[in-house]
Amino acid sequence: MRPSRGLRLAVLLLLFSASVLLPAARAQEETEEEEEFSYLLDAENGPVHWGDIKEEWSACGKGNMQSPIDLASPRVSLVRGLGYLNHSYVPANATIVNRGHDIMVKFEGDAGSVSIAGTPYFLRQLHWHSPTEHSINGRRYDMELHMFHESAQGKAAVIGVFYEVGAHDAFLHKLEPYLEMIADRKDREEKMGMMDPRDARGKASVYYRYLGSLTTPPCTEGVIWTIIKRVRTVSRHQLELLREAVHDRPALSRIFLD
Repeated sequence: MRPSRGLRLAVLLLLFSASVLLPAARAQEETEEEEEFSYLLDAENGPVHWGDIKEEWSACGKGNMQSPIDLASPRVSLVRGLGYLNHSYVPANATIVNRGHDIMVKFEGDAGSVSIAGTPYFLRQLHWHSPTEHSINGRRYDMELHMFHESAQGKAAVIGVFYEVGAHDAFLHKLEPYLEMIADRKDREEKMGMMDPRDARGKASVYYRYLGSLTTPPCTEGVIWTIIKRVRTVSRHQLELLREAVHDRPALSRIFLD
């Protein structure tokens, strides 16, 4: 007999509690140097070789809770009701950064937090991937937003949002002038002043949750993933701005199947 959603969620929360024994999965642990790894499958430093490049990246090849995955996986619980996702974001000064492999918005000071199982996770930064890293029944959408959070104990939680081409996104509209400033300029940063992360996340009441890892080296495990079920829209112009700023890249092919 298939376990109930409630039982699956309880098991997930138990796994989360156990994850405090895992090495701290800090948001800042993501590798900043794009030259160290590649998304090209046939490259010597491509996804299938990430775990061999550095000892501290071994989880990329040997981990058993790796991300991204297809959200139809039995590892995933579909959760309804924001009682499990209490957030208290506030406007904060932000800087936009061209990291070479993606565009990141990092917050300076307190940008608020999200509470998961009674633990606050503080918003540190957000960035975009195109197309989406996660899939649903094999389908990938045009873009995926990752909002990285970190607890006082150094544990990471990520909120993901899917986008498909359609109407323009209001939050990205505010970023457009800055995207043009840092386009094609790796490591270029521009201060943007006060930005409200609530505009990036939007509203939702149903989402997917599972325990996984960072999606780039060092692929640290113990990351709580919460992906909003509702798909938002982004204009084709905005999507192209994000892609062209970092020379685009092929879709990440590290989809882990159960």
